[in-house]
Amino acid sequence: MYQDGDLIIGGLFAFHLITVFPVLNFKSEPEQSHCERFYMASFQQAQTMVYAINEINNNPKLLPNITLGYHLYDNCVKLGLAFRSATALLSGTDEIVSNFNCTGPPPVIGIVGDPGSTHCIAISSVLGLFRIPMVSYYATCSCLSDRKKYPSFFRTIPSDAFQVRAMIQILRHFGWTWVGLLYSDDDYGIYAAQSFQKEVQIFGGCVSFSEILPLDNNHVDIQRIVQGIQASTARVVVVFSTEAYLLPLMDEVVLQNVTGRQWIASEAWATSSVFHTQHLLPFLGGTLGIAIRRGEIQGLQEFLLRLHPDSNLRNNMVRIFWENMFGCTFDTGGREGEKMCTGQEDLSSTETAYSDVSELRASYNVYKAVYALAHALHDLMQCEEGRGPFSGNRCGDITNLKPWQLVHYLQKVNFTTDFGDHVSFDKNGDALAIYDVLNWQRNSDGSIIARTVGVVDEGAARGKPQRSVCSESCPPGTRRARRKGLPVCCFDCLPCADGEISNISDSIECTVCPDEFWSNPKKDECVPKEVEFLSYEEPLGISLSTASLLGTFICSAVVVIFAHHRHTPVVRANNSELSFLLLLSLKLCFLCVLLFIGRPQLWTCQLRHAVFGISFVLCISSILVKTMVVIAVFKSSRPEGKGAMKWFGAAQQRCTVLVLTALQVVICSVWLSNASPVPHKNNQYTSSKIVFECTIGSVAGFSMLLGYIGLLAAVSFLLAFLARNLPDNFNEAKFITFSMLIFCAVWIAFVPAFVSSPGKYAVAVEIFAILASSFGLLVAIFAPKCYIIIVHPERNTKKAIMGRTN
Repeated sequence: MYQDGDLIIGGLFAFHLITVFPVLNFKSEPEQSHCERFYMASFQQAQTMVYAINEINNNPKLLPNITLGYHLYDNCVKLGLAFRSATALLSGTDEIVSNFNCTGPPPVIGIVGDPGSTHCIAISSVLGLFRIPMVSYYATCSCLSDRKKYPSFFRTIPSDAFQVRAMIQILRHFGWTWVGLLYSDDDYGIYAAQSFQKEVQIFGGCVSFSEILPLDNNHVDIQRIVQGIQASTARVVVVFSTEAYLLPLMDEVVLQNVTGRQWIASEAWATSSVFHTQHLLPFLGGTLGIAIRRGEIQGLQEFLLRLHPDSNLRNNMVRIFWENMFGCTFDTGGREGEKMCTGQEDLSSTETAYSDVSELRASYNVYKAVYALAHALHDLMQCEEGRGPFSGNRCGDITNLKPWQLVHYLQKVNFTTDFGDHVSFDKNGDALAIYDVLNWQRNSDGSIIARTVGVVDEGAARGKPQRSVCSESCPPGTRRARRKGLPVCCFDCLPCADGEISNISDSIECTVCPDEFWSNPKKDECVPKEVEFLSYEEPLGISLSTASLLGTFICSAVVVIFAHHRHTPVVRANNSELSFLLLLSLKLCFLCVLLFIGRPQLWTCQLRHAVFGISFVLCISSILVKTMVVIAVFKSSRPEGKGAMKWFGAAQQRCTVLVLTALQVVICSVWLSNASPVPHKNNQYTSSKIVFECTIGSVAGFSMLLGYIGLLAAVSFLLAFLARNLPDNFNEAKFITFSMLIFCAVWIAFVPAFVSSPGKYAVAVEIFAILASSFGLLVAIFAPKCYIIIVHPERNTKKAIMGRTN
């Protein structure tokens, strides 16, 4: 169907319900597939689009000086044909290009349709690349609400997410909890069925059987499905399908005489007149259905009855309609005895779905879709230059229209129809969710009619789950477990697992608590998990912090003793400057333990290992220099080593310690700047608690820090071990050897203990290693000296130290 205009709107409609494919024998060129079973209701929808465009063209207030045209195609309810039609709309069908500058509007500015969800998914995936708007009047799959995948898709019919909730309201109202489920093998049926089964479980119902309607109308599969319906004890059958896939099944229902079933119809077939026949009456009478909101369009019926076929080949669909309506043909070469069409037949004498405007549902959505595109175009034309919504405050140009500009205005469409319905789109391109609930009743002439018995909107569809009527509810903290072998909604109540709760009666399954929550003992509420870290309040934290302060106090006491006896031979003979530096570094080692205790914070996480690493390097480098000085003093006492001490003066000693410590400062700086440790809530150690800890940040940085300390300790131990037997009465190398032996043993044992310790105990292991090694160095190096100074002052003489007295 075709009409020219300044701007063209495309349309996709299901003019036929069945596609007949040719037999492929691979011996001759296959024939073209053809469409059968003309669908009067869909032709009415297409004519409604034509009426809406003519009404807009005659309205001086809407799109003045612009004439809209249309190109309408048949999809025959097959994806291949629908996609081919959409491609024709996008690229145009003119063989001669008259404008070589490629300016002006595109072949179509937007498409009304397609009615099928699967078709819309495929077509919108392509349209979205070019931001060409598509406004469907019948595609309801909830998957189409994904704005990232379908950025230019809109619809004037609600998403199936709301339809499913409305169906659950019906089931709950009547207490129907044991139901069967049928759905078409397409995106519409599959997504709706998945959502329905999930919502049924939440509501407390059970699905007796779930069957997919075959796309190819395979008779064997249809027989098997109907036999399953007959054998099932479920008396309520919910169907998500379009007429094309459901018709063959209903024919088989009649053949197998499947009666006594309460059918629940989705909006795709709830208002379809093809099922309102005498032979289906005993089987479908009483059907309840979710229907699109009914509307009224003034003047539509008169327009429909004024239709007449013409000779324009681009309007051949009108000729096909006329032939099906009056059982005649325009083909002069038709079969003998076939009635010829004159084109003057009277439409007012017919009573079909085409001329019936009492139940305008899909047609009313088509009407709203056309007006939505028109209002978007009108708003684009009303833009004032310099105040536009596009870059540089520009407006769209109606003479060189870009589809993405129209999408922008379509998203903001907001108008009211003459019938009083508000039309707008949410951020996903979806329309307001309002449904009519229909009941198929017997008419006075014996036929079936669908009467509206109620209205369901989005708010009603979000009701709270009610108690199941088929069994008692489970207490809080338990879940329902279906009993095997029983074809009814019977169940046992099993306790929820740890970390799960159930606080709603008739809960089918337990709900897992969020990551930072855990179930309470009754398992009916999620409570915050206990946060675990090594704190100052617990016994372990108190013990370790006390040991830290004790070590610091002992270091301070040794400093006082050495300062008071700084002129005595024991203090002077052991390089008093390095001794004081060593005591200062040991005090820092003890104090850095306090950074490991308490609630982790960013600054404590960053400082704890940096202070620990620098303090220990300062300590070990002081010991290393002391060892080197001992060796140098011994060698200088021999004739061949007279010049050894010139390399180990006070300045050289301080410089060596400074350089060795500076290397550790560089390592820490690089580590903290590139991958700094940060506080982290760890759920991996135990599921019932959160371990609040400091991450390492960079394993390489932490390894380099420990490795450098280990290297200095190994060198110090090796030098001290080699100098342990030097012939001095008070040889400090012996004590350094023993201290470094303790230090290395502690840190070698630390690695496996740290890796295997869980949670806060890993921090405690690291603290213990720091304290043990620090106390080892303090006792091994300074205890013998303090013993002489305090207990045996008579040995604190030059002669005694030189070994010249007994």
